Amino acid sequence: MARHTVLGKGPIGRTLARHLADAGHEVHVLSRSGPRPGSPARTEVASGGSVAHHVVDGTDADALTTHARGSAALFNCVNPAYHRWVTDWPPVAAALLTAAERTGAVLVITGNLYGYGAGNQHMHEDDAPATRETKGRVRARMWADALARHEAGALRTTEVRGSDYLGPGAEAHAHAGPRMLTPLLAGKVLRPVGSADQPHTWTYLPDFADALVRAAELPAAWGRPWHVPSPEPLTLRQVAERFAAAAGAPAPRISPVPVAVVRALGLVNPMMREVAAMTYQFTEPFVADDAASRRALGLQPTDWDTIVARTLAAHRADHPGPVATRP
Repeated sequence: MARHTVLGKGPIGRTLARHLADAGHEVHVLSRSGPRPGSPARTEVASGGSVAHHVVDGTDADALTTHARGSAALFNCVNPAYHRWVTDWPPVAAALLTAAERTGAVLVITGNLYGYGAGNQHMHEDDAPATRETKGRVRARMWADALARHEAGALRTTEVRGSDYLGPGAEAHAHAGPRMLTPLLAGKVLRPVGSADQPHTWTYLPDFADALVRAAELPAAWGRPWHVPSPEPLTLRQVAERFAAAAGAPAPRISPVPVAVVRALGLVNPMMREVAAMTYQFTEPFVADDAASRRALGLQPTDWDTIVARTLAAHRADHPGPVATRP
């Protein structure tokens, strides 16, 4: 059994912590708020693993170092508010680099595809960052700084990049999470941003956790980024159709919100301004090539039928209620 430290307890952090604990590891989850209200600070699982929560400021390098000492890996699963990436990410990233350098823990960064930028419709890990968008530049700089430290021999690091995620534990803002499933199962109109008919890579949360762990374990994976092995790309319409068919719900009715409307809202709402900057992900193909990571990490993605069945079961458990039926 090894010790691992996870910074952040959002959907990816929680999924990862449970995955590690189920494998028998000792997991320490660090966050500003600690355990969820009503939840214990430490839980044991049947495998002998455990998850312990600690209240820690992610910008505090000394605190991160204290909690990460003795850990095989330090996982960055933080996700600041969309409109605060420019201010909130740099101090957290710097503190993590310091903690990894001091402790020797492998720094595994939970990444995304923002750095590739618009127009790169079939993304590979060796593509140079080409984004002109602010959040993508922040993420590209984080990886460049970590890689520079790695190449200087100061620490060991890797980045695992996923696309829009779905699965048990996905929260309300996820494009294929409750914001899609709740109206879909009620027979109501879906209102995605931009378009519902462009091919898109979707990443299953348990597959994300698998890839993070595997990249942490393999020395050959360090010093470069990897894409999470993900199932074949589908349009959002195709995803909704699969869920509706599996649930016995009516065929989805979809009326996308025009990009111009999102941009107009962004004039007065900082969060919507940042959403508007990312609409290219749904108005053009957004496909990540994962061939290299499948070979190197030795992982295969979960198939769509399993993803749909498990995600539906989790959603129904969290949101009980009647489901509209097909006419």
